Amino acid sequence: MHKLLVHGDQDSVYSSSTNQRGGKNTAASDHAWAMTRALAADAVRVGWDRASFVQVLVDGPYKAGHHARTIQHRRGYDRAAEWVRRAWDGAREYVRGTDRISSRQSFHAALASFRSRVERTPWRGLAGKTDLRNLIARMDICTRSGGWDHTVSERELAERMGCSRTTARSSNQRLLTARLLRRIDRGSATEGACWMLISPSHNSSHPRTTPQGPKAGGAMSGSTLIRAMSEADISSLAAAQLMHLDAFAHFGLGGSGLAIIAALAERGGQTVQELQGTASISRPTAYRQLRRLTELGLVLREGEIYGLSPDAVGGIGTPTPVCPEHVSRWAAAADRLGTAGTAERRRRMHDAHRASWVRERQRLAERRATASVGHLHPAEARPEYLNADGVPLNPSTGEAHEDLYVARDGRWVWHDIEAFVSC
Repeated sequence: MHKLLVHGDQDSVYSSSTNQRGGKNTAASDHAWAMTRALAADAVRVGWDRASFVQVLVDGPYKAGHHARTIQHRRGYDRAAEWVRRAWDGAREYVRGTDRISSRQSFHAALASFRSRVERTPWRGLAGKTDLRNLIARMDICTRSGGWDHTVSERELAERMGCSRTTARSSNQRLLTARLLRRIDRGSATEGACWMLISPSHNSSHPRTTPQGPKAGGAMSGSTLIRAMSEADISSLAAAQLMHLDAFAHFGLGGSGLAIIAALAERGGQTVQELQGTASISRPTAYRQLRRLTELGLVLREGEIYGLSPDAVGGIGTPTPVCPEHVSRWAAAADRLGTAGTAERRRRMHDAHRASWVRERQRLAERRATASVGHLHPAEARPEYLNADGVPLNPSTGEAHEDLYVARDGRWVWHDIEAFVSC
């Protein structure tokens, strides 16, 4: 936050692009508003008062207060101070209504609440199922790191999700737009980007605030996950265990098949109508995927009720009178679905990309090293042009020259331009 206050949002962490009615672009003002809210929330947590915060942003030289000073220049000090006070009041209300994460235990409690909301949110369509995989993969990473901040590359994320790198990148962009994800930095040549998984605010009465709103600055993390009328309910732990397997590739069971298994793992014995809501899928998709899962012996049907076989999550099916040839593992299911080897081919491709990048970096390093080694520059002092006493010699005559010196960088320094020209 100190870096954000002094230098501004250099990495565009809080940037957004929105268009108001009539096509007016408010990206700059929204960016400044989000950044000010974030600073205000942190200032509240560390014990600042409102007057000090207003003085720092409006009267201080810091880049984070550029927008407030612009308002002051155009509309006067009172309007600028009122704009900062609204951000402060909303941030204070938000901080008071949320539990501060002070330990790993409190974070895991917050993550469990976030996981529950993700599991009960409808994720419709192919893009929705991909975003669900993205969040589940990131929750698994955050569970191990012990915080909302986590570092992951696009290739690693794609391997965890069981999709291509392009698909993972598109999903990241959708989650950034939905304010469920924030990119802290873009990473480096050897490390992936640093991200922050945003826990939506559920206690704010004005979740999507604007500078003109009645409770501006309420929710610090943007839009919330809105509970729809359909009762979505899946097991994200079961989905995390299965989504990277070949059987759930795009041309296999896919995201809809994964959602059905995750929904039945959470609550067995559901009808097609119930699975439409719990798995967030359409009726034709439900019938198509249930037929395929029944043929594999992973889903059992009793009348209109569907349930998982005893060890369906482990990929072991159960022979049925209709489908006696059940599968014994997920690899066999992938063979039958025609998607076997998808994950291995993706890993090999990613390894080839990484190796190619390492070779390119080595080539560039060798090129720079070669350029720095060679003949000395004509202006550099050579050992043969120094006598025993260390006095520089005139390269043309071999005699000591009073106007010839050796600088700290090892180059000749001439005080007499005529002597320099004659040499």
